[in-house]
Order: sequence, then C-alpha cells, then structure tokens
Amino acid sequence: MFSALGRLYNLQTLSMETEHVGPRSRRDMGEGHQESMEIEHVGPRPRRDMGEDHQESKEKHSKTSEVVEEVDDNPIEEVRLTVPITDDPDLPCLTFRTWLIGISSCIILAFLNQFFGYRQNPLSLGSVSVQIVALPIGRFLAATLPTKQIRIPMTKWSFSLNPGPFNLKEHVLIIIMASAGSGGVYAVGIITIVKAFYRKQLNPTAAFLLCHTTQLLGYGWAGIFRKYLVDSPYMWWPSNLVQVSLFRALHEKDKRPRGGLSRLQFFLAVLIASFSYYIIPGYLFPGITSLSFVCWIWKDSVTAQQIGSGLKGLGIGSIAFDWNTAVSFLGSPLASPGFTILNVLFGFFLISYVLVPASYWTNSFDSKKFPLFSSHLFDTTGKTYNLSRILDEETFGFNQVGYDAYSKVHLSIFFLFSYCLSFAALSATISHVAFFHGGSIWKSWKQTRTMAHDQPPDVHARLMRRYEQVPQWWFHTILVLMIALSLVACEGFNKQLQLPWWGLLLALGMALFFTLPIAILTSTTNQAPGLNVITEMVIGYLYPGRPLANVAFKTYGYISMVQAVSFLGDFKLGHYMKIPPKSMFHAQLAGTVVATTVYFGTAQWLLNTIPHICDTDNLPEGSPWTCPGDEVFYNASIIWGVVGPQRMFGNLGLYLFSNWFFLIGAIAPAIVWFLTKKFPGNKFISAINIPVIFTATSMMPPARAINYITWGIWGVFFNIYIYKKHKAWWARHNYILSAGLDAGIAFMATIAYFALQMRDINGITWWGLDYDDHCPLAACPTAPGIVKKGCPVF
Repeated sequence: MFSALGRLYNLQTLSMETEHVGPRSRRDMGEGHQESMEIEHVGPRPRRDMGEDHQESKEKHSKTSEVVEEVDDNPIEEVRLTVPITDDPDLPCLTFRTWLIGISSCIILAFLNQFFGYRQNPLSLGSVSVQIVALPIGRFLAATLPTKQIRIPMTKWSFSLNPGPFNLKEHVLIIIMASAGSGGVYAVGIITIVKAFYRKQLNPTAAFLLCHTTQLLGYGWAGIFRKYLVDSPYMWWPSNLVQVSLFRALHEKDKRPRGGLSRLQFFLAVLIASFSYYIIPGYLFPGITSLSFVCWIWKDSVTAQQIGSGLKGLGIGSIAFDWNTAVSFLGSPLASPGFTILNVLFGFFLISYVLVPASYWTNSFDSKKFPLFSSHLFDTTGKTYNLSRILDEETFGFNQVGYDAYSKVHLSIFFLFSYCLSFAALSATISHVAFFHGGSIWKSWKQTRTMAHDQPPDVHARLMRRYEQVPQWWFHTILVLMIALSLVACEGFNKQLQLPWWGLLLALGMALFFTLPIAILTSTTNQAPGLNVITEMVIGYLYPGRPLANVAFKTYGYISMVQAVSFLGDFKLGHYMKIPPKSMFHAQLAGTVVATTVYFGTAQWLLNTIPHICDTDNLPEGSPWTCPGDEVFYNASIIWGVVGPQRMFGNLGLYLFSNWFFLIGAIAPAIVWFLTKKFPGNKFISAINIPVIFTATSMMPPARAINYITWGIWGVFFNIYIYKKHKAWWARHNYILSAGLDAGIAFMATIAYFALQMRDINGITWWGLDYDDHCPLAACPTAPGIVKKGCPVF
C-alpha cells in the first residue's frame, strides 16, 4: 500500500525542471514518474473507461513513440484517469443562458444560505444542487429561446439569446457563479455581532465596504501566484476532479459497458439511492449518525463513555451509517489522495489516542476538572466561564478588576491540543513548502518573470495557450482598489472597526505571505491549515482590548487568503475544462460581487426587521432566530479581543508551553526532508506530510471523533484499497460516486427542511430521533469535588 502512496507523493515533490517538455526532460523525471506511468497501463480497461474523446485522442497517437505519448498527458495519475485531453475552442461560453442561470442561481443560494444561517438549525445549500438542475434548464432554454441576433444600441456589439445547444463550458461557468452564492461572506459575522450582541450600529457604508473588500482582495493574491498554482501540472487540486467527473458524466456520450452502467446512469442511481436513504439519518433516525456501543455496554462508567463516545469522547467503537457524517467537516474522503488520508488519520490518532489520554489521565493542567472534549471556556472551579464578569459593558473593553477577582481562562485538554497543533501546522506549512517545493517555486518564478513558456508543462496547459490570458494588470487594479477601499472602511466612519491602518496592512501582508504555502498544500493534499487562530493571536498581542479590531484583522488576514485559494482552485477547474481564462475571470468576479451584495442585503434586512434576533434571553418561546454560529463568533471576539492571547497562551496565562509548538512545526518537515534524502527509496518516509498531520484535527471541535472515523473508513476503502486493487472501476466511478452521494443528500435535506422540519413536523418521538449518541457521562469532569448537573461527584 505504501509503495503506491510513495509513488503518488513523489509526484508532489518533483522539481519543476520538467516544465520544458522535451524528451530528455521527461526521461530525467526519475524512477517515481516512470513507475507511475507504468501503473497507468494496468490493463486495457482503464484507458477505455476514460471516455470516448480521451480514447480517440490516444488512438491518434498510438503510432508515436512512448516518450511522445508521455508528453501528451499529465504526470499525476488521478488527473490522467479523470480529465480529458481534448478541447473544442468553438463552443460559446459567456452566453445569455450562462448569465441568466448563473446569476439567478447565485442570488437564490446567497439569499437562502444567509436567511437560514441565522436560524437554530441552519441550512447550507451548496452548488451541487445547481449543477444538477442547471442542465435541464439550460437545455430547455436552448430549445425555446429565439436565435435572432440582438444588437446593443449605440454600439457595434450584438449577441444571440440562443447560440446553439447548451454546452459543457456554459455549465461550468454557471457553477462558478453559483458557488460564489454558496460560499458565505465571513464579514457578515462582524455586522451581526455589532448589531445583535454589542447593541450598536455599524455604518452601512462601512459594513458594505468591509464585506466587498474582504471578498475581493483574494483576486490580487491569486493573480500574483496563478502562473505557478494553476499552470503547474503538479498543483493538481484533487477536489476539482469530483466536479470534472460529474460534468463529464452529464455531458459526454458514454457507451454502457456490457452488464454495467454508463457514467450518467451510475450517477443517477447513486443520487436516487442517496436521496432515498437520507430520510433515515436526516429525519427518521438521526441517532444513526453516531452509534457508540461502548457507552451502551458500560452505561454507568464515566471513563468508558469518555473513551467510547463518538460525539463527546474519543470514539473508540463508534460507527456511523451516514455519508453526511463523513463529509460535513472534512469534505469528501473520495476526493482526497490516499497518502493524505493516511496522514490525516495518523494526526487524528496522535492527538486522540496519545496526547489527550496521556495528559488527561495524568491530570495535566487540571484537565480532569473539565470535560475531555469541549470547545467551551472554563473557570478554575470547572464551570463555564462567565464572560460578563470580565467585560466592561460601557466600553466593551477588558475589566481588569473583574478578571483579577474571578479566574484565569481554562481549556479542555482536547481543545488545548487543537490550538497547539494549529500553531505547529502553521509553521510546518511554511517549512514544508520551503524544503520540498522551494527550488521548484524559485525556478518557476524566474521562468514566469522571463516569460519562458515556449513549451507549457503538460497537455492541458498547451491546450489553454490558444485562449487569450487575463492581463496581469486586471488583478493588480482590483488589488490596489480594494486596499484603498479597505483603508477607507477602517480609518473612516469614526473608526468604528477599531482597526488602524497599520493593522490592516499587517493583515494583508500575512494573507499575501501565507497564500502560496497554503495553496500549495491545498492543491496537492486537499487539506490546509487556516489563518484564523494566528491572526487572532497576532492582533490580540499587538492591539489588545479591542474586540472589533480583532475580528476585522482576522477577516482581512484570513478570509482574503481563503478567497485567493478558492479563486485559484476555480481557475484550475477552468484549466481542466478548457474555459477561456477571461470568461472564467468575468464569471468569478460577477458571482463574487452579486453574492456579497445579496448576503449583505439579506443580513441587514433580517437584523433590522426581526425583534431581538440572536438574543436568546428575549426571543419568544420557540423562535428559530438564535444565530448559533454568530454566538461563537461573538465569544471569539471577547476571548481574543478582550481577554487577549497573552492571558491564555502568554506569560499571563496558563498555557505558555503551547508556543513551543511553533518551533516543533518548523523543525519536523526539515527532519522528514533530511530522511527522504538519506533514504530516497523508502516509500513510507516519502508518504509523510507533516503539515497534513498537524492540520488533521484542526476542525475538532466542532468536528467530532465520529466524523474522522467515518471519513477514514470511506477514504481507506475507496482511495487506497479500491484504487490499488480495482483501478479501472475507481477511474470510472470514484468521483461520480462522491458527487452522487452529495447531490442526493442536498436534495433530500432541502425537501425535508422546507416540507417538514420548518413546520416543526419532526415525526414520532423516540430515542433515535436525537442527534446524540446517548453517552451523557462522557462530558463529565472526573476531578474530586467538581459538581456538574447529571454527573457523579468523585
């Protein structure tokens, strides 16, 4: 198993010397590439299963040399098995149909996601549902709209409402716009906490600028790095392959193999099965999302329930029969490479079954006073931390007297190590990229600057050369304009955001610095650390006592980087689907602006029309407008902006040791890099990815052990066992299986929510109806004398 993974991982770290695709450079790619190319020819079926267009392209080159055949494809095997190497440059892209369906989908998704995001049970609608629905709508418009050319008055421009059959490229651009509507606007959280929790008014213009600048700054960072992160064949963005497979299944004519199903038939079968099944975990039997048998056997033992609970403990013996449990926090396990899955599972094992048990059962940091697994903050008596005692109600600043008379901030042991590993992951990402990708980055950067692109690195880049590229000054213009508007938002309007100009520039500098390493990790492993913790920590040290400055700094530093990585991933999808870059840029920009405006407008409408929204103490009985996600955002602004990191992880806090994890994260990749050089043939060492290991549990909490266990089972089975033993089936069905499961859940969840749950029709009341694994003692403290309702006192 590790042999295959080692070959896969070696492809991630090959030198960019292969950019000049000549026969000699291909032979110089080393044994890893040669072995990978040999894996491809495992039998006659895998290449035939890639679709008629791909097969016809291969047949045209059957008489050429083996070296030339290698040049005509991508060095990453998953890409070779999934992405077609053909293109029709005559297909229209930004048509009237594209704009109509794309913008409409963007508006609908943005409105619904923001509307239901404030409710007790928020509903999140993704673009996969639009991907399915857009196809029949597009074909209906192609069959009914007139084909006559329409001339725009006072210009030479004209267009047709119906330029021909609805095509694949239109479909891709529609989804690019729709995905902007499903992605959310992080800055809306600032508007919400100011209005609903701090009881103040944020200037509407300042709020509008805050939302749009944080969403659009990422274009600047993406433009700077797109040559390396999009054109390079080794930056392959695994999650895009699910989309590519679904688009091909929906649009390509595929012959049904004897005794089997075509890809479209397989997708529809999976969609129907997933749709039908999800009524069980989504409505009738939610308890099936975490079955913790150890708790039921030892129902009176706190220790057994701490070990066995999949929701509040370590999850040993827990299992879930629900695809949504696997994908809800970590994304599709079928879209992650095998070596990533093993690294994530190792990281999960390290914290869950080594660090946490060893620390908890030795009572390190008084950890037995608190639950084993919790994201809450606690005082020294083991009770939930009372933030009102340390907050000045007039200035929303820090109350030193109240703090001195109360307690330092305590964390559960699992939450503490989650922070520690997030520190390590950040420095490990930089160190890993420097050691494993530094040389290729420098070489590619020099080649980009000297325009040395006479021979693009793979077939996809060569096919994209026929299209006019997006001028670099477009990105630079957006970047400069957004920085200027950001300064206006922060320094103007009576400085309501509290963030000074130097803080804004520091946040943008951090976003720029981390975009490249985090995008590299995302594009090769489908996993990446976030900047939310480090940004909160930096501004908390430099500018304490100002909660709005803290969340504004985090949003500018963290979200602009996230947006950049998202834009780059979309550009790579367009690269695979052969979308003209300018069309992709226009679709992305339009979708982002429209979605941000709709999110902002919907939030303002709800905040100003629903009495006591988010105020659980004053809301009417049974009101759904409780804003659970925004309450977490508010608490973070208090902890990091008011209490400050110095009183948690600094010399005034209890967890000063956690800063050593920055050093651990920086050193660990260097050790692995040295071992790969010392033992170049060792496949086990080659498969180790330190940033992924440290990032593994970054979603815990709110993710639970059962999420990781379920994700790991699916991932190991399909992307290691099936990938190795049944590669032909994997190449044909794996990514389509993932898309079908997602689509079925999306449709059923939407229907069940609107038709039943929104009307408080929740079925027969029984123990399986609870989203709980019935392990009540798992959250109990075990220190002597600590009293908690429902728990035994030791």
